[in-house]
Amino acid sequence: MGLFTRTTETAPCEVEVSHRFDSLHAHVKFLNGAIIHPGDEVLVHGAPVMAPYGEVVREERTATITRASGIERAWTRMTGDFEFMELCEFSFSEEVSV
Repeated sequence: MGLFTRTTETAPCEVEVSHRFDSLHAHVKFLNGAIIHPGDEVLVHGAPVMAPYGEVVREERTATITRASGIERAWTRMTGDFEFMELCEFSFSEEVSV
């Protein structure tokens, strides 16, 4: 990993999409043990994986991982906590919405 350069690699992966009442999610698992670090980007190739309601669909695909440069990785680590806190903005109220 260079300080200013990005690198790419391909990895086999399994995409799991769940569209059930108790679980609505999409996960990517790298089959070669690749690990994603802050600032890295992942592009899964192929058509979108669609799961009908009530089902979980798993498909094997190929993904391209673009590794962040050293500068990008440091910036992501420094600013990531602030962006995460934006996701945590919520409130509780005793009032009932109508």
